[in-house]
Amino acid sequence: MKPFTFCPQCATALSTADRGGVPRPACPACSYVQWGNPTPVVAGIVETPAGVVLVQNIGWPKTWFGLVTGFLEAKEHPEAGIVREVKEELGLTARIESFVGFYPFAMMNQIIMAWHLTADGEVVLQADELQDHKIVPVETLRPWPQATGEAVKDWLAGRASN
Repeated sequence: MKPFTFCPQCATALSTADRGGVPRPACPACSYVQWGNPTPVVAGIVETPAGVVLVQNIGWPKTWFGLVTGFLEAKEHPEAGIVREVKEELGLTARIESFVGFYPFAMMNQIIMAWHLTADGEVVLQADELQDHKIVPVETLRPWPQATGEAVKDWLAGRASN
């Protein structure tokens, strides 16, 4: 997120001040500090009888696919958030099987919380967010080097050890 240049509370120009041992945008007129906290994101490894559903967001290159993800809503429990996202983006009613882990995504200032979910039925994409999907058999699924790919790596490793 691009830092504010003016205080969102009193409209005074922000300056840099040491807060918590780190230089941060802060208001010299009131108590506002732009902490830069990461945004919470939920992610789902959605497993169907045919394999894991990977999605392609609108605007992504044709070779990029990833997990279903979405922003956690205010006052929403994270587990409810990923079930909602799967319903919205894929049209599937999903069941949570297990929590996979937390993954920092520094490039986007996000903290990703990932779950393994199962679902049956036909995928119906949310057309205003997604341009494509594919179902990858678990045996051929390979993690990618960043963000939700780390969750896939951990999930696959956990399956191998069982």
